[in-house]
Order: sequence, then C-alpha cells, then structure tokens
Amino acid sequence: MTPTDGSREEAAPCRAVLDRDFTVGDIDPRMCGSFVEHLGRVVYSGIYEPGHPEADAAGFRGDVLELVRALGVTLVRYPGGNFVSAYDWRDGIGPRERRPRRLDPAWRTIETNAFGLDEFLAWSKSAGVEPFLVFNLGTEGVRSACDMVEYLNADTSSALADLRRANGHAAPYGVRLFGLGNEMDGAWQIGSRSAAEYGALASQVATAVKRIDAGVELVAAGSSKRTMRTFPEWDRVVLEHVYDDVEYFALHQYYPANAKDVQSFAASSADFEELVAAGVATCDYVGELKRSRRKMSLSIDEWNVNYLDDPAEVRVPWQEAPAFAEFDYTRLDAVVAGSLLIPLIRHADRVRVACQSLLVNVGAPILARRGGAAEKLAIYAPIAEVFARLAGATALGLSLRSPELSTDAYGEVPQLDAAAVTRPEDGHVSLICVNRSLVRPAELEVEARGWGRPSRARAQAITGCREEHDSAFEPLEVILGEGHTVRCTLPAGSFAVLDLELEAQ
Repeated sequence: MTPTDGSREEAAPCRAVLDRDFTVGDIDPRMCGSFVEHLGRVVYSGIYEPGHPEADAAGFRGDVLELVRALGVTLVRYPGGNFVSAYDWRDGIGPRERRPRRLDPAWRTIETNAFGLDEFLAWSKSAGVEPFLVFNLGTEGVRSACDMVEYLNADTSSALADLRRANGHAAPYGVRLFGLGNEMDGAWQIGSRSAAEYGALASQVATAVKRIDAGVELVAAGSSKRTMRTFPEWDRVVLEHVYDDVEYFALHQYYPANAKDVQSFAASSADFEELVAAGVATCDYVGELKRSRRKMSLSIDEWNVNYLDDPAEVRVPWQEAPAFAEFDYTRLDAVVAGSLLIPLIRHADRVRVACQSLLVNVGAPILARRGGAAEKLAIYAPIAEVFARLAGATALGLSLRSPELSTDAYGEVPQLDAAAVTRPEDGHVSLICVNRSLVRPAELEVEARGWGRPSRARAQAITGCREEHDSAFEPLEVILGEGHTVRCTLPAGSFAVLDLELEAQ
C-alpha cells in the first residue's frame, strides 16, 4: 500500500466532544524532553564541535542550540542509553588532557571523553533545559551513583564536592532528576540483569543516593520495548522492589518504518497507546499489592520512529564519533512521530516525563553537518508544533467517535485519534489529531462544551507522502458550524493541529 491524498475515497465521519470541566491533568513541562547519548555524532560534531564557525568558546554549536530552543525542549536525558551501562562518569571531568580514551563496548566506538558531565551541564544551561542524568547500573552501582550525586550536588567540604570546585564549579549543580540505569532487560545491554537482580540493585542505589541528597527524584528502568517476551512481567517484578523508592517508572518504544506494511506503520500510535496503558496498569497493580496510596508516574524517556530495528545488530569499527543512523525522514515519518505525542497527552495525569530520542543526528529532528550547517529534518515540525502548545496547558478529556481501520500489525484501530489541550485562562483549545488511514480522509466535527461559541478557528496539517522529505504544515479549511461546533476535513495519512479560540460563556 502506498499513501494517497484520498481524493477518490468518501470521507469518514468522525466526532470529538470536549468539555471545559473534564480535565485529565496539568501537563508537566518535563513531557517536552529529548535525549543526548554518546552515540554516533550526537555529541561530537552534533551539540559539541570546537572550531566550528558557529561554535562558542566552550565548543557548543550555536546553530544547534538555536534549533533546540526553537523546538521547545525543556529537559534532556544524558549520557545514555546503552552507552551509560559501561561508562565511568569520572572519565569526563577535570582537565581534558588528563582524560582517558576508552573503548565503548555498547556502540563499539572510541570515546575521547572530551565532553563529559561538566560540559553537558554547561550545555544544558546554554540550551535552557533541565538535565536528566542516568546512573550506570550495568558495570557500576551504589558507590558510583553516590559519588556522582556528591560531586554534583553537595554543598559541604568533602572530597568530591571539593573536586567539583577544583574543576571550576564552585556552586552545587542541584540536579534533581536521575535514571537508575538503562534497558536492563535487554540482552544487548552491558551488564543486563534479571528483573529481580536489577530491582534489588535499583532499590539499593535509590536508598543510598537519597541519603546523599534527599531532594533527588529517581526513575527506575522498565522494559526496553513492548515486544520483549518478558513485558510486562519484568516490570511487575522490578516495581515490587522499587515502588516505594522511586518517583517514576520508565518505558521505551520505537517504531521502525516498514515499507512492506505502511498502513500499520501509520497506525503506530495505537500500539503506543497500549504500551502506555499497560505501563499504568502494571504500576497500579503493584501499588495495590503494596496498599500504596501513591500513583506511580511514568517516564517515557525514549520514544520515536526510526530505521534501526535492533541495537544488538550495530557493528561499526573502532573509531571516534562515526556517522551512524542518520535517517532522512519522510513526511509519513513526520505524521507518525507527531501522532506518538497523542497518547502521552491523553495520559498526562500519569506521564510526567517524556524524551523524544535522539536530539541531534541519530534518529533526530536536527541534522548538524560536521563543519557545516544545522538543519531541521521532517520530524522537527510536528514535535515543535505540539511542544509549543503544551507549555502551561491542561490536558482535556476527549470523547471521540471514529470508524475502525484494519491493520495487519494491530488489528482494528480507530481511523482518527486525537488529544486536546487548553489554557483555561484565555479560552484557547488545541486538538492534536492523526488520520491513520492512508486512503480515506476524515471529516471531523468538534463540539466544545463549557465555553461560548468559537470566535476563531485555524487548522494545519502534514500529509504523509513517503517520496517527500519536508514536513511543512499546510492550512486546512475550517467551518464554524451551528452552536459550538466546528468542522474540518483531515486528508488521508495526515497529522493535524486544530486551534480554537472560544468565547467566555
């Protein structure tokens, strides 16, 4: 199947009803996150390239920083990812001339350690993002994590706090968010563990680091993807160990483009919805087992579309920062990437952290050419459009009626999916929508209750076309209907944003 504009298909009738008083929850700014790992050219010649015409005195690429700020990113996870599970954070601090060159077994590259913890925190400040740091629980454990928190956050006279000062950073960094390892259920992960082994270690690390800094927030690693044989049992076992020790539970999911089953790929957000719902259900089951009154929050700290099926298949020669997995995204990729934000918004009461993966060069919205220009790739536009609407917004409950769409991978799914956000103080509502069908338009009628009549309405969409690699939004016609309704036709295979300005009632 190939995408079409659906001009010969009758539009599917769809209806969305939202009510001002039916809210899901306030959207956490941390939902607009991304991810930087020592992988390919993400760091070296990505965010950091001394000598580049756009680099500042610290070696940070100004052109990339500009695109990161415009993307609306609020949080960045670092330094991995698979890389972190064999990484010693001490290698990346202090004078560069004393830092060791290491072989990174995760990605089979040479790590120079020219960019490390202090550089990332300086870059985060320049980018205006919150750092989200990950502990190595593959080859390290309690001592390494405690030392890292002491180095970063201690405001005492101690060996590691004094080392930070000697390295030129007098004040504590005050980093709040830390991950307890990465994808520890994966056979590809250095130091992978059983659920019981990882859960016990994660609980020990959590207890210890909170004695160093009681104010840190911790993310336990869950399943690396929904297709793991052990999902969600692995997660249940881990949660039974860490439920009382952590603030967040992490899940990861990527959707590789599939040229043989394009329609299923276009419907990937339906599977993503099931992942998030299963994560919530597993957390709540363990919470009930523990008779806990607290609801565990989720961190979906790796999500995206990509063309890399299995990290275990990566085999590159030992070299520094090789070009790797630099996808040339299409419009359909942009449609799917945008659609993956819909389940996150719909579960905004439980998904408090989310990181699009990765930020630059590797499966990223930004391409930074070595020594050359930085540019936006196709998935940049939908992410930026949605992120711009999440700041200070509240997720609304949404009743949606849509015909079913048949897919080989996911069975019957709704043809149209949508989520809604509002800023109640100004009467502004945005619907983020995807028409998953590649052959049939969707005729959407929206009724907004609890407000007055719509005073203005605007819609724009990206239409999926695999042969094109841009993702410019194009305007759609919006008709103000009777009462409180508006109507808009979404083209086949499209990602759309519908903005309404509603009068006070």
